[in-house]
Amino acid sequence: MQILDGKSCSEQIRQEIADQVSQLKSEGRRPPHLAAILVGNDGASETYVANKVKDCQQVGFESSLIRFDNSVSEEELLTKIAELNADEAVDGFIVQLPLPGHIDEHKVTVSIDPRKDVDGFCPENVGNLCLGLPTFVSATPNGIMELLARYDIETEGKHCVVLGRSNIVGTPMAILMSRNSKPGNSTVTLAHSRTANLKALCAEADILVAAIGKPEFVSADMVKPGAVVIDVGITRLADESRTSGFRLVGDVQFDSVAEKAAWITPVPGGVGPMTRASLLQNTLKAYLRN
Repeated sequence: MQILDGKSCSEQIRQEIADQVSQLKSEGRRPPHLAAILVGNDGASETYVANKVKDCQQVGFESSLIRFDNSVSEEELLTKIAELNADEAVDGFIVQLPLPGHIDEHKVTVSIDPRKDVDGFCPENVGNLCLGLPTFVSATPNGIMELLARYDIETEGKHCVVLGRSNIVGTPMAILMSRNSKPGNSTVTLAHSRTANLKALCAEADILVAAIGKPEFVSADMVKPGAVVIDVGITRLADESRTSGFRLVGDVQFDSVAEKAAWITPVPGGVGPMTRASLLQNTLKAYLRN
């Protein structure tokens, strides 16, 4: 078993971006600018956005954090999005999800200018992804593809099972792996909670992407010997033996699955850092387009 180390790989990507930004600044150009809108004080969202701000500082980007409390009206939020769409000094921005129940997330998503949608969630960018046209690919699938590429994992002709059909991870991941590209050219099965014979299907996969959102769902008997296992999940489980009172686990039972897999991503330190690095890549792409 070998580790697909997203932490070290993402550090390489950030250094590459930092070098490019340094070159841009030496030419007298302004740095790329990423903005984030955060509604409420959800702990996980707070941590995620704080990490994005930290990443921007590390690579030399300018960053802006716009905060609203949970009582913000949908109209007020949409007005701020319109302002960011029109702001030529902002290259890309994200609206951190989830949003309060009184705000229509779909309405928010479609209001973002596709040229600044560095999360890759808006319909135009998703449509371009489906058609194989230039676009912003959502950060987690894009990060996984980058990880596979940098470790030179063979995907052509392989059977890839994507476990989970979300619009953010599972569905775009299935599209990317089936493309005529490298990595890509896999035969892809998109599986989910209603898939018959799920365990047997996963056990046939040469490449298994677990993005079902259920902690430690994938057991060793669901994994083919020598498979590549990508664990997208991350969940806090109570653990009194830890100083923090919890431990982080993925959708895969790491210890037992690692004994069978040829390659596996750890949690934490696998897909998560690649997602953050991918957002920086998308922001730089938006800047260069503009």
